[in-house]
Amino acid sequence: MTKFLPLISQIGTRHGSRSFRTCELKCANQCDHPEPNTSGNEHIQTVMRSAFSRRNVLKVGAAGVAAAGVASLAANLPAAADQPVSGSAAGNGDFPGFDRHGALTHSVVPPNRKDDIVIPAGYEQGVIIKWGDPVVPGAPKFDPYKQTPEAQAKQFGYNNDYTMIVPLRDDRKALLVCNHEYTDENLMFPTGKYDAATIARIGLAAHGLTVVQIERVGRKGQWVRDKDLSRYNRRITATTKFEVTGPAAADSRVGKVAFGTFGNCAGGVTPWGTILSGEENFNGYYDVTGTVPAEYVDSYKRYGVPTTVTKSARQWSTVDARFDLTKTPTEVFRSGWVVEVDPYDPKAAPKKRTMLGRLKHEGATTTITADGRIAVYLGDDEKGEYIYKFVSAGKYDAKNRKNNFGLLDEGTLYVAKFTGDGAEDGLYDGIGQWIPLTTDKKSFIDGMSVQEVLINTRVAGDKAGATRMDRPEDVERNPVNGRIYAALTNNDKRGSTFAVDEANPLAKSHTRDTLDSPLIEKAGNRNGYILEISEEGDDAAKTGFYWTLFLVCGDPTAQETYFGGFDKTKVSPISCPDNVSFDGSGNLWISTDGNVLGSNDGIFTVPVAGPNRGQVKQFLSVPFGSEACGPLVSEDDKTAFVAVQHPGETDDATFEKPTSTWPHTDNFPRPAIACVWRKDGARVGS
Repeated sequence: MTKFLPLISQIGTRHGSRSFRTCELKCANQCDHPEPNTSGNEHIQTVMRSAFSRRNVLKVGAAGVAAAGVASLAANLPAAADQPVSGSAAGNGDFPGFDRHGALTHSVVPPNRKDDIVIPAGYEQGVIIKWGDPVVPGAPKFDPYKQTPEAQAKQFGYNNDYTMIVPLRDDRKALLVCNHEYTDENLMFPTGKYDAATIARIGLAAHGLTVVQIERVGRKGQWVRDKDLSRYNRRITATTKFEVTGPAAADSRVGKVAFGTFGNCAGGVTPWGTILSGEENFNGYYDVTGTVPAEYVDSYKRYGVPTTVTKSARQWSTVDARFDLTKTPTEVFRSGWVVEVDPYDPKAAPKKRTMLGRLKHEGATTTITADGRIAVYLGDDEKGEYIYKFVSAGKYDAKNRKNNFGLLDEGTLYVAKFTGDGAEDGLYDGIGQWIPLTTDKKSFIDGMSVQEVLINTRVAGDKAGATRMDRPEDVERNPVNGRIYAALTNNDKRGSTFAVDEANPLAKSHTRDTLDSPLIEKAGNRNGYILEISEEGDDAAKTGFYWTLFLVCGDPTAQETYFGGFDKTKVSPISCPDNVSFDGSGNLWISTDGNVLGSNDGIFTVPVAGPNRGQVKQFLSVPFGSEACGPLVSEDDKTAFVAVQHPGETDDATFEKPTSTWPHTDNFPRPAIACVWRKDGARVGS
């Protein structure tokens, strides 16, 4: 019997630490296909201005804002926006609530290629839960030679991604919720043991989400899986029944019921304690065995969905007709939404919230506006796509949890447009505007109804003139300084698909094949950057903002890199930021995916204020061939959580001959969630 997924013929790495196989299974090799966004809208690279070498101080005034055409923003610029921000003590970016005692003092983990989680001196680590561990009652002991779809639906799924911890009344216990983004059948199954249909059904069960109770060990920061399976424990898979809510549910292409969630990447937690999960690379799960309706072709293409005869890597259509677009052409319109799950009620149907738009959602993170409404920030993870925001019509009710359950169904969906300030200030910075696309009752896009905007949100963004970004992934609001931080992972087509000039330093960037090899200059933005946004009055309901590039990632010895103005000789190399989070002091924590500097991916810390603003320090590295997902710092700052995804996912790896065995409990790899804490029980990072 042949392997269900044939080994890829080309061995190596496609994007730094990412293998060809990872690209095939995670995003259906989207880099091999034409960029779906052919709108011709202005790209973020054409907005940016000039070299960092001339000046490392950020400064913008009201006159510059008015001259750029958004005079109304000038009177409401964020308080810190007209102050110098640099690595100097004189202009350190301090803000109300800034905690100087939260300084990041951990030792630096050097770049490496070890098959383990490498942590700073004075820290300890432990695995909380791994693929195959029991989640719900009746789950059998994991045995890779006796896998069944029914068993997998009761066990921890594969390739854990976004992770969130929500509290229980007992402060020694909590609920861990995570996504299971995708599967790698080559590493999951012994060669020849299972037929293709069984593998496909197990794969369906290995996707989705897990809710599992965890418990604290002592008071230092270690957490473990609660072996007594809690009544809260739950598995949601690619076949679970979902309720579809919001305006698009009234459209016949979508309907009020959907089955399953898959391709889930990052997410968020709402103020009322539900979990949001973003359906991302859903396009790679569908097959076409014949033709598709002509009226859907343009929409399919805009989302990278196949329109001609195609066999996906997993070929789920052989066991479930939903995944054959020739037979069920509207099924794909039930994918690409933000999912909401109540971890406290395992009997509650999970929801697909259509008011948040249909994208390749990297995540959905929330905050409360000045007048008590809910804002949700959304990234669309593909080259040339957009950043979005939703603001609810109703207000959050802290006294009545159930009153909040419909807040994400009514409000306004916006898309971001960025404008350079036009000044020769030596920085990438400027102003921007959140452009309304639709409310739940009225569309602002000519020729598109409310339902059409929500189902084909990318097309609405095109028509609104939004700014094309370099793979906008996680977008989160810092709870301490109120600013928004977006991870823009990379775009290797900069300089080819997108025009550049000498004022655009990211037309070329530097990579490294191995830790010992020299830097190589290549076309495009290979290492990514972190965007910092300050909204008017630090109010998430406002539509005007100021922006700057906080980090231009890469090797600090490369000319194009920039670290918030901090001394480049004192920072860690960082490449391909993917997700962001914050500790209690407002420090930024960054995870990476696809490091192109010759080392494993990891988690990095960086202050956003004070004399060390911009000082990137590597906090940990993840095992060989894996991606660092998360990061997450506990509310008491005593624990850092990391989800290790696809360890050992190299093109030549098989179940019998793995290139990683992490977490080293078996002779094959098992994706898992781990935690890191200080031996002395103090705050992590500090």
